[in-house]
Amino acid sequence: MRIRSYKDLIAWQKAIDLTIAIYGATKNFPREETFGLASQLRRAAISIPSNIAEGHSRNSTREFAHFLTIAVGSLNEAETQLLIAQKLGYINADTVDILFHHSTEMSKILHGLAASLK
Repeated sequence: MRIRSYKDLIAWQKAIDLTIAIYGATKNFPREETFGLASQLRRAAISIPSNIAEGHSRNSTREFAHFLTIAVGSLNEAETQLLIAQKLGYINADTVDILFHHSTEMSKILHGLAASLK
């Protein structure tokens, strides 16, 4: 399949799915976290597909690879915030396990895509 748009990238599609799942997991966070941890976690999640899309639109493979590393950083940021949310009792362990499964898959896809650009 020919990639014509960032929307054709499995990495972007999976990142969108992860972002939606994180939004679902944060909807029941305490009200006082609306502008705190919930917001931060959602921004980290949104950053993943956003950086994939932005990088794909750049005119060089090197720049695309750079944006993929930013996406990986945002993924790691989201994982850290999920663990904090779990330790604070905002999210249960089963939900975190499911999100980490998606995150691990996402990480493999991003690293594979970056390696294919070299």
